[in-house]
Amino acid sequence: MRQEALTSSRLRRSQKARIHTGGVPGLQYKGLLAMRYIERILQPGEKVLYYGRLHWIIYLPAMLILLPTIGALVMLANAQSGSPAALSWLIAAVVFALAALVMLASAWFRRWTTEIDVTDRRVVYKRGFIKRHTVEMNMDKVASVDVDQSIFGRMLNFGDITIHGTGDSEVIERLHNIGAPLQLRNQVTAR
Repeated sequence: MRQEALTSSRLRRSQKARIHTGGVPGLQYKGLLAMRYIERILQPGEKVLYYGRLHWIIYLPAMLILLPTIGALVMLANAQSGSPAALSWLIAAVVFALAALVMLASAWFRRWTTEIDVTDRRVVYKRGFIKRHTVEMNMDKVASVDVDQSIFGRMLNFGDITIHGTGDSEVIERLHNIGAPLQLRNQVTAR
């Protein structure tokens, strides 16, 4: 009997989470740290239509720094053991590897702390963890959405988005390296 009550309680919580997030997969409550910003600010009856994120291309600089690391390791393998050249190649490999690791961690943190969400009422952009920057625009105030993609961006499906609002200079922040920018634009402009 107690087991049935626990199962029933979990089912009700799961259903409430689905109702509160508009049934968007991946937005159900998973604990305080896993909760997205949009989940905490949803108004009663508001539904999340789309959530976007930064494209994986932001990891590219860190991946490019790994190339000299690999080159230094190859030169280290070819150098005579115990020679000054071997020590130099080892130091170079460690320095490049540490730089790549720092850049990789920075890009991951930036991607993890950036959210781009479209609800049935507004567009919400949030970045940052401790120092948070948020921009919100009501859907009624959106005039147009510009998408800029390079050839490389079109091939890998990322680009920059600018959302223009009604008014003289009302522009939500220009969003760089957004994954699936056309899909995000379609969610904002489809009313």
